Amino acid sequence: MSNNPFPLEKPDLLKAYRTMRTIREFEERLHIEFARGDIPGFVHLYAGEEACAAGVMMHLTDIDRIASTHRGHGHCIAKGVDVHEMMAEIYGKATGACRGKGGSMHIADLSKGMMGANGILGAGAPLICGAGLAAKFRGDGGVGVTFFGDGASNQGTVLESMNLAAIWKLPVLFVVENNGYAEATSVNYATAIDSFIDRATGFGLPAMAVDGTDFFAVYEAAGELIRRAREGGGPALLECRMVRFFGHFEGDAQTYKAKGENDFNRANRDCLNLFAERVLEVGIVSTEEIEAIDRELLLLIEASVTAAKAAPLPAPRDLTADVYVSY
Repeated sequence: MSNNPFPLEKPDLLKAYRTMRTIREFEERLHIEFARGDIPGFVHLYAGEEACAAGVMMHLTDIDRIASTHRGHGHCIAKGVDVHEMMAEIYGKATGACRGKGGSMHIADLSKGMMGANGILGAGAPLICGAGLAAKFRGDGGVGVTFFGDGASNQGTVLESMNLAAIWKLPVLFVVENNGYAEATSVNYATAIDSFIDRATGFGLPAMAVDGTDFFAVYEAAGELIRRAREGGGPALLECRMVRFFGHFEGDAQTYKAKGENDFNRANRDCLNLFAERVLEVGIVSTEEIEAIDRELLLLIEASVTAAKAAPLPAPRDLTADVYVSY
């Protein structure tokens, strides 16, 4: 008789940890690299929120589509986008996922079902309705998942998309990544109601709210709602209440946070530590296996940075490629 209390067997537990650790090491390294001044544009880091991306994406395959946000690196990695291509894209290099023309906020890989990060708040919601409609038309069991923050939840595009998805009964999941701040504005100030479940109910959508620092809570709730969508049950909403370790963007002084808030969250609400503590306590995964993954991913991220820095920039002729208008 198995002593595993978790909904995943050991190989998938290790996969979940590897996904979250990949995101963490990727973001921690970008924090360093951006400060050196070598990365063009803005960077918005996902560190602290890894359990949400990993918990949701464990239920998806390449036929499923996701629409991301300006804070999209974690979604990309969890959906299977190549880390080397992501790093090169952020450096604006020709070997990037979008040939260096998208940068941090517009990484996409349609072969993996990643429709793209997006610099426009709430813009992924109508896009994922289109993906959901296409999946429903094809009848292939595909689903669409859109991620957005507590601030973007107040955008008209999000509310209109929830209404449209409900009317057309689309296989779509709306995921609210509630990290407490819309840029620098507290969710308690900017959102009139405390419950995103109540908002979803207004459109006739079932909804769940979970601790977004608990991978298993996210995994089980997302699994139920995604399975329902695949079986024709229509759209739903999932709120993940979590924290981000860095500012809204790199360079954000974070003066809107309480003194010691980041240190407290790092010490007490780190989703990777919480995950590791639980699986190690039961004895399903060993400390040696966790440490081996940590070492492996440090080498991966180091190699991706080295390759990105050495890669060529896009050529001038690339400026007019991949556009609708012929110049």
